[in-house]
Amino acid sequence: MPSRMPALFLGHGNPMNALASNDYTEGWRSLGRSIPRPKAVLCVSAHWYLPGTAVTVNESPRTIHDFGGFPPELYRVHYPAPGAPELARRLQRLLSPLDVRGDDAWGLDHGTWAVLCHLYPDADVPVLQLRIDETQPAQFHYDLGKRLAPLREEGILIVGSGNLVHNLHMYAWGAHLPQPYDWAVRFERRARELMLAGDHAPLVAYESLGEDARLSIPTPDHYLPLLYVLGTRQEGEQVIFPVEGVDGGSISMLAVQVG
Repeated sequence: MPSRMPALFLGHGNPMNALASNDYTEGWRSLGRSIPRPKAVLCVSAHWYLPGTAVTVNESPRTIHDFGGFPPELYRVHYPAPGAPELARRLQRLLSPLDVRGDDAWGLDHGTWAVLCHLYPDADVPVLQLRIDETQPAQFHYDLGKRLAPLREEGILIVGSGNLVHNLHMYAWGAHLPQPYDWAVRFERRARELMLAGDHAPLVAYESLGEDARLSIPTPDHYLPLLYVLGTRQEGEQVIFPVEGVDGGSISMLAVQVG
């Protein structure tokens, strides 16, 4: 029996991190070296956010360059990890009777490959993605994380990729190392306290956390992957924050490791 895998939430930030060498990418590389090697990776990315729950079933998922206005070298990045269609079928059975559609048109978006190219640079670990159903409330996604938790016992690394604080309207484009906004610092601090205490209810009901939460989470797409990861936490498991930082004043790069 494989040992229980940790679960990771990774603040992925700018797609250019795929090509960068900085504190964030070095932190991701260190994570890839420090945790047990998984049988496969199941990624819940902020960038597959559409109606309905679905899972990729490709044998060889394509690398999706789902952004614009970046240097040509970023569009030349390909992450040729194999897919995991058998695991996709296992996931569909695990989440039944929820209708989880098998999808062979999607692939790996940058929320997945821009971090995995640092965790597993040889692209030799099978990867599949789970689509976030944009029509469902936060509680649905947290509960889905709970139902995915058994996969950790099977050697599957569950990765949520988004950002705890993600406000592009307030982002300091072109500025040199701006100080984080006070509201971003306060919200991240509060979220950390709740995670360390194992008190997930306020994080699920994040809209009740006031103005700091409203500014930090203007849309839920980058936040919901965290709830999947928190949902997998088992009683007594530790929570640590192996990567930290705020980019552009309003993008938290915090990583959360459960287990």
